[in-house]
Amino acid sequence: MSSEEPATPDLDQPMPGAFPSTIPGPSSTPQSLWQAIHERRHEYVRPKEIRIKVGTWNVAAFKGTEKDLGGWFVGGKGVEEALSGLGVSDPNNPQAGDTADDAPRERPLEQEARHTNEESTLPKNDHASVPADDDIALYVLGLQEVVDISSAAEALRPYTDPATAAKFKAAMQYDLPQGYQLVAEQQLIGLLLLVYAAPSIAPEVRSVSTTSVGTGLMGYMGNKGAVTARIVLGETTRLVFINSHLAAGADKTSLERRNWDAAQVVSRTKFDPITDPLGVTQASGESIGDEDFAFWLGDLNYRLGGMPGEDVRRILMLHTRNEYDLSQRQAEKIEKDIADSGRTSSDAATEASDQSSNEEQPDAEPEVMIAAKFDPASLQATIESLLPHDELRKQQRLRKAFYDGWREGNIEFLPTYKYDVGTVGIFDSSEKRRCPSWCDRILYRTRRDRLAYYAKVKEEEDAKKRDEEMKKQGLDKDADNDVLFEYDPETDGDFGYDEATDARDDPIPVLTKEGFEDEIALEYYTAHQRVLSSDHKPLDAVFKLKYDSVVPDLKAKVHAEVAWELDRAENEGRPGVTLIVEKDPSKKETKDDSKTDFEGVDFGNAKYLNARRRHVTVANTGQVAATISFFGTPGEKDTEVQPPPWLSLRFDREPDKSAQPNTPASYTLEPGDACNIDMVLKVDDMGLVRQLNDGKAQLEEILVLRVSDGRDHFLQVRASWLQTSLARSIDKLIRIPEGGIRKLQGQIPEGNGGSDSPAKEAGVKWSAPRELFRLTEVLEDLVERVMAEWDMTEHEEGTKAPWLSQAQLNSGGGWPFAPETWTVQDAAERDSIKCAIIDALDTDSPLERVFEPETSAVLRVECLAETMTLYLRSLEDGVVPAELWRKIEAGYEEQTRSKKQLSREEERTWILEIMAGAPNHNVCFVLLTSMLARIAAEVRTATKVEQALKGPASPLRRTLTGVAGRVRSASEAQRMQTLSVEKGLSSTFADAIVRVPEAKANMKDKDRQTRRQRMCRVVELFVLPDEKA
Repeated sequence: MSSEEPATPDLDQPMPGAFPSTIPGPSSTPQSLWQAIHERRHEYVRPKEIRIKVGTWNVAAFKGTEKDLGGWFVGGKGVEEALSGLGVSDPNNPQAGDTADDAPRERPLEQEARHTNEESTLPKNDHASVPADDDIALYVLGLQEVVDISSAAEALRPYTDPATAAKFKAAMQYDLPQGYQLVAEQQLIGLLLLVYAAPSIAPEVRSVSTTSVGTGLMGYMGNKGAVTARIVLGETTRLVFINSHLAAGADKTSLERRNWDAAQVVSRTKFDPITDPLGVTQASGESIGDEDFAFWLGDLNYRLGGMPGEDVRRILMLHTRNEYDLSQRQAEKIEKDIADSGRTSSDAATEASDQSSNEEQPDAEPEVMIAAKFDPASLQATIESLLPHDELRKQQRLRKAFYDGWREGNIEFLPTYKYDVGTVGIFDSSEKRRCPSWCDRILYRTRRDRLAYYAKVKEEEDAKKRDEEMKKQGLDKDADNDVLFEYDPETDGDFGYDEATDARDDPIPVLTKEGFEDEIALEYYTAHQRVLSSDHKPLDAVFKLKYDSVVPDLKAKVHAEVAWELDRAENEGRPGVTLIVEKDPSKKETKDDSKTDFEGVDFGNAKYLNARRRHVTVANTGQVAATISFFGTPGEKDTEVQPPPWLSLRFDREPDKSAQPNTPASYTLEPGDACNIDMVLKVDDMGLVRQLNDGKAQLEEILVLRVSDGRDHFLQVRASWLQTSLARSIDKLIRIPEGGIRKLQGQIPEGNGGSDSPAKEAGVKWSAPRELFRLTEVLEDLVERVMAEWDMTEHEEGTKAPWLSQAQLNSGGGWPFAPETWTVQDAAERDSIKCAIIDALDTDSPLERVFEPETSAVLRVECLAETMTLYLRSLEDGVVPAELWRKIEAGYEEQTRSKKQLSREEERTWILEIMAGAPNHNVCFVLLTSMLARIAAEVRTATKVEQALKGPASPLRRTLTGVAGRVRSASEAQRMQTLSVEKGLSSTFADAIVRVPEAKANMKDKDRQTRRQRMCRVVELFVLPDEKA
């Protein structure tokens, strides 16, 4: 992302659809409907200011936690100001502290003494320490572990129990002010996300989309992961809320898994397309990163790294014990816990008393007030000393997680994990005695933050390239002579300065994706220390958001006025054409879930090699001649359209003669004239098939039909890709259930073929792809049938069997897999049959039914063979993957160096031992070589040397003719011919099943030939009969 990206949209730049400047018109005429409406946005938007409260709490599946929910999150209670950075004299917290008329707040020991899961654990007579109730317009609550995720029954439950979420929703609704509405919710096993809106803004909340991503067991289970919601406020501002629970653990592996979990949440979260009030829907959904404001909350599980847990617990409990009345017997627990880790408070007090009595007391000096963070004995100073060890902040600095613009408020509260349940400030006193950590966090990011980060990365890359170029030219050495001192940012004493931290409390202006100016500021970020019902303390943050809100009635009025002005200007003497798009006559492939009628070219369902054809008629409905042409990228001048590789265009007439070179082909239509455009969609590139299967590409395109001196027409072309088993890895194919890949349409088969995939061994259904089983079985039967029936059927005089043809002899023997041996060379006819075969594989339909009755058995065999070769070549990893081939090739190199000659049986055993390292690939290898051996045996049985020797010009005859012109024995000739057939089959299949590493540029031809021979040898070992090896 370039740093030179303009801060605001340039509404004056040329765009497709703009009226030429040569045509007179009012100077204020906009260039498009959208831009014209946007230019008048001041007429229909009004500024608004709201507060958003974001809260997170790991309830750890404890009972009774819902009874505390409304009190701390809605009511703002349960905050211990002295332990949360909200002092009683804090000007930002005017509500803190008891007033003369209020009853005193319940003390911690009294609160802990009455702890039970039957009632709220919040202190009695508590007050709100942060904005609460109807001061908040948007409540966003993220809960973790609402069920026991360690339970196998919960983790493997095929459905989500609504009763769990219902009790938390009921608790929220009970404490929320009247009129608040639940606008979004999403649950994933133990994760629950709830979004409530005030009555004043609930009507403005639109385009709500929720989703979940599991990153737990095998990388997909929901015991860990995230639930996410996207809403649009006032038609202008996109908000995204992510509630996540990342991997636990304090070791390095767990830290890396947390980073991986977070990356998976970002990459796999997809939202529904946004539909605006005018009914226009996005072509595709958005992801995390497309929003204007994002809030990431939850139990991120990042710990204090490299810190002794006992020391951290002791120093923090020295602060928390100040909240207890040490004269009470109930306080003995925290004193004993501190004593177990270090000196007791009485020892420290005695030592301090002795020291003060032995020293001469100076005259009293006026007390100087210093900031808490600079007071070594303060809690804030302790927190500041611990934060450099926080794993999350380290990972952000190292750009391993949450680095692309994510920020966080100042942490001025105690770690939120882990406490003894039912206590205010006693950290984990179990045998594990976990180190206290800020596991629960609330991060946020603006669109501006994200763009600024990528702009910074681009600047760093450019600077690095410039430095490398200077080093190559030797300019850096000359420049060093003029430098008075060196500066290394890595050793600068001020390396800890963080600009984002320094400006953390300042309001952040943001230009939204729709071009509106918003602003956000963090007001509060604190933990609720006095909530006792879980071993985590809840955490919340309050944001003030200023945004522009659209008034629908005013916008509709502006829209009508702009549309009328554009229509009037366009209709005054300009060429005009009308596009008539051919619809799908069958109507069977029309999407039933379309919210609006699609007016573009819809090819329906697209399959590999299946050509889909549509016609578009362009008619001149204006009063003057119209010159049309297809243009490419909007905004670029004189660039002819370059349709995607899967689409071809053809006009039904010759283009106009142009005097200017390198200009797009144009066609002139007289008034009342029309031309037809033939559009053909055909996917025949295997790389594109792989991208379509993975969802990385779509069959969508917008073509710009330019009308000279008129209005451009945007012709949207689309098709729905039907998943295919081609271009996948064996690891994915073995997980396809009965019913074929189409049964999983819209899903991703488990496993990605990588050795590091957590789900690699999960969900395995077959020892080898079912498609291979089906192809080999049908192909063997058909080959046997064709050879058996050949002599029993009539053929034209001179017609030879394909396995005895001249092409078979010239090719070295490769029928039915070698293209030069095929009896039918018409590509269109073969593509039609192959498409039907592939479709049967993808839908798990019988292969025998795909052929027309008049299709010859030979053509069926050849098309099945071609489909099998195509299928094998499309595999991502191949039957013999590159890593296994390296081992095989290294073994051959070692045998060559040591001059060790293995017997055929030893060589086969050695190959199979290597293949055993990938069991599924091994099964495929044995399956295919067994099929080749059986086909070769059939050819060997059916071959008659006398037929091959009829032609005097036969290469075989010349080979078998001695010096004296005598023909060798028929048995020897037959042996050589069948040997050629078997070697030909092996050679044809070697390229299809073996994946070799990319050859080096300096690799010699001799080495390439040796590699090729070894590839063929690996297959021949299992195809040639024992007596011929």
